[in-house]
Amino acid sequence: MPTNQHQLQPRRAPRQRRSERTRDRILDAAVQVFTKYGYARGTTNRIAEWADISVGSLYQYYPNKDSIVVELAARHLDAGIAAASEREQAGTPGSVAGVIRAIVETAITNHRQDPEFLRVLLEQAPRSRELMDKVAEVQHAATDDMRRLLDQYPDVNVDDKDVAARLVVTTIELLVHHLMAAPKPIDVAGFQNELVAMLTRYLAG
Repeated sequence: MPTNQHQLQPRRAPRQRRSERTRDRILDAAVQVFTKYGYARGTTNRIAEWADISVGSLYQYYPNKDSIVVELAARHLDAGIAAASEREQAGTPGSVAGVIRAIVETAITNHRQDPEFLRVLLEQAPRSRELMDKVAEVQHAATDDMRRLLDQYPDVNVDDKDVAARLVVTTIELLVHHLMAAPKPIDVAGFQNELVAMLTRYLAG
């Protein structure tokens, strides 16, 4: 994995609709290539071929495949942020179990597509400083939101709500990431129900 952070940045941001479409084609093709071949064999030549562009055109947008996968990871985080925002706008459920279920459902929905590519992100993708900063920012915001939610429910029965908020957010993130990306498929409905039950018992048991 490269240590030069500059090598993990896109060469340019698309300014025209045509450039945006080309950028999206590259990113979509990269997901397919990394899913099919893995990260090591997911070359820029293959990505360009799947995107139906020349490799020279690809390099106008991304200096290497590392910068492509870093942007894909950032896009995955952005999708999670957008989904969480939609959930919050839908209103707060009337029980601890309800709010935990809504959060777990949102997390699972954001990870149901392309589990093979999700595994690539988790196990093989490089990490840029900017990406890790964004991960930390998302985690911090999710923990703050959870802490506020815990104050809204009188049946929450934990000694330290600050610690509880971090535990709940981290548990959901880690379990959903790893089990949805696991080589052996999991019963999603069963996993969701058990995770909700476990966290509800912890918070209100």
